[in-house]
Amino acid sequence: MKKTKILKTVALILAGILVLAVYYYITIPAINIHSSGTWGAMLLFLVALLAVSLLRTLKKGKASTVEGVNFRLDLRETSLFFKITGVCILALCLIYVVGSLLSSPFFNAAKYQKLLSIEERIFTDDIKEVDYKTIPLLDKDSASLLGNRKMGSMVDMVSQFEVSGDYAQVNYQGKPVRVTPLTYASPIKWFTNQKNGIPAYILIDMTTQDTECVKLSQGIKYSKGEYFNRNIYRHLRFRYPTYIFDDQIFFEIDEEGTPYWVCPVKKFNIGLFGGQTVGRVVLCNALTGECIDYAVEDVPQWVDKVYSADLLVNLYDYHGILQHGYWNSVLGQKDCLQSTNGYNYIALEDDVWVYTGVTSVSGDQSNVGFVLMNQRTMETRYYKVEGAIEDSAMSSAEGQVQNLGYRATFPLLLNIADEPTYFMALKDGAGLVKKYAMVNVQKYQWVAIGDTVQECEKNYTQLLNTNGIVSVSPQNSKSVSGKIESMTSVVLEGNSHYYILLENEEDIYDINMADKELVGIIRLSPGDTVTLEYEEGYGLNEVRSVK
Repeated sequence: MKKTKILKTVALILAGILVLAVYYYITIPAINIHSSGTWGAMLLFLVALLAVSLLRTLKKGKASTVEGVNFRLDLRETSLFFKITGVCILALCLIYVVGSLLSSPFFNAAKYQKLLSIEERIFTDDIKEVDYKTIPLLDKDSASLLGNRKMGSMVDMVSQFEVSGDYAQVNYQGKPVRVTPLTYASPIKWFTNQKNGIPAYILIDMTTQDTECVKLSQGIKYSKGEYFNRNIYRHLRFRYPTYIFDDQIFFEIDEEGTPYWVCPVKKFNIGLFGGQTVGRVVLCNALTGECIDYAVEDVPQWVDKVYSADLLVNLYDYHGILQHGYWNSVLGQKDCLQSTNGYNYIALEDDVWVYTGVTSVSGDQSNVGFVLMNQRTMETRYYKVEGAIEDSAMSSAEGQVQNLGYRATFPLLLNIADEPTYFMALKDGAGLVKKYAMVNVQKYQWVAIGDTVQECEKNYTQLLNTNGIVSVSPQNSKSVSGKIESMTSVVLEGNSHYYILLENEEDIYDINMADKELVGIIRLSPGDTVTLEYEEGYGLNEVRSVK
């Protein structure tokens, strides 16, 4: 009899372990006291033991009643187990609740406020007048449209794969690009293709809008689209069972184009569950599954995304709102600042920085400054620049084209003639970029619109001149001298243009005859020597004067 009880107890424990193993494989929690998944797994294990034991007891009672035996629960046999299990469940719940409370900003406002170190800098010292060839002209939605369009043209892959939509903005060979892997189109397509893996990823140049489907000699074997052990999250968990990986892992490529998963490991600085930052980073080769573990400060330079934009913005909000403690953030709100309701990315010093405005918690429509936060190092810079919040600037730009119904993207922050300037694209209802806008941060009623970036910048500099700002010329203004090799006349949108090619020059120079100061070009012919002042553009250089 005693042996039977022991066997039943062992069977009960094994059943609980089986349930726990299935739970672990599906949910893959970290084995770490800072992980809420670990606490959930322990609670599930105890509840499963309790439930199985209760069912056995009820079954025994029912069987005894059917046999006509006056059944009475043997409390001395079962109550101890129930009591111990119940106490363990209550203890787990109590520790979790108390741990969560003691890790919260309510008890640790000063610690939360100091999670992020901020350096105040001067705008014109750090933000130089940018080369327009390095400005990312596309937001994530526009990039997604281009990626899907490119995928639709890949007849050899479109029936089996689709674009994942995980577009990460990174610096690649000195240019801002967005990259995303393909993924399996369905579970059936996964079953028929998973042996060779995912054959390509999408690469979009954010400045020229060129879209490329980069085919790989070896397929991507580890991705979010896998179902079993090659699922990137499960692969990481089995390699690093105690690491608590961030919910956002990033698809990046190194300077040779090799795809990697950049996997930040959470670090909890306050109590059991509070003060999350990043302590380590695992780089997983998406082709081979090879993993390299780095301390966060030792991450290679080519990696751009370690800290997610949402995490950095949350850390800044803690810094700004909790300056004078928790109760001040709720009641008096003296000196409380917060980020605005959006962010964008800026390529600076070969890193990707998150940009967001800073405003008061009172909900007014003005910024007191803005911050740049490095996604690789968490370095944060504050610039005291008062002006309109991004939403106001977007509305101001949309007002210039309200008859067309275009919508503005969240702006970038540029330096134009030492003037902080919002730059944004204007898109139609189909999500296609139709125009560009520049809005002065401090005087958001100053708005310039253009069909191209060059035209927009020209109109904006003229606007600055008109309003008494120091005389400026377009940033990309250059000059060239040489003999005319060929001249071609074309008509564009009702205006006559001359395309000029100079000897020993590959660039083409566009002369718009609508500008009366340029009509003298018609007296010139191939072989004549000229000096052209022009604005550098994409493919065509727009001539401003001819000598």
